[in-house]
Amino acid sequence: MRNLDSKFKRSRRLQFSLSETGKELANDNKRKGLPGQHGADKKKLSEYGKQLQEKQKLRDMYGVNEKQFRRLFILATKSKDVTGTAFFRILESRLDNLVFRLGFATSRAQARQLVNHGHILVNGKKIDIPSYLCKVNDVISVKEKSKDLVIIKAAIEATPTTVGYVSRDTENKSGVFTRLPERNELTQDIKEAQIIEYYNRRL
Repeated sequence: MRNLDSKFKRSRRLQFSLSETGKELANDNKRKGLPGQHGADKKKLSEYGKQLQEKQKLRDMYGVNEKQFRRLFILATKSKDVTGTAFFRILESRLDNLVFRLGFATSRAQARQLVNHGHILVNGKKIDIPSYLCKVNDVISVKEKSKDLVIIKAAIEATPTTVGYVSRDTENKSGVFTRLPERNELTQDIKEAQIIEYYNRRL
């Protein structure tokens, strides 16, 4: 299991809520400094530093390693959509993310565990690869034998509503990826132009 303290420290260091709930930054009025003894005294970021920070924010939010992240970015550059929007849409299409968006897990890390342990089906077939890219109209459901898991029931109770691009059948613990998200439905705290610039210099 991932270290929660580490996640909170990363959020404070990046000044960005990786869980998208804002909980990690809730006490920032009391602790305005960044993690580390001299965090508050750190110099302003260079342009490269800003690009690197935006990349790290997005990577950490979705829990994707650098190799996967780079591969998905290249995939986004080949899309007919605006690269930044296409990149977000690809990340949102990951199975672990959709399990989280449907409220079957309270975090993407927890969703990855559910997928890894074989509790999730896509169109009736077990998929145990968190990075699996779902398509619009795919049905994502909890395996019959896993429907009584306390962790899943608790997550659904904690998530009474879902985002607009998925629909959930709470009783049957299933859902549909109904459409691709629009950019304005996703976090506005990421400057994807900085990420594009970062990779454009390296590809």
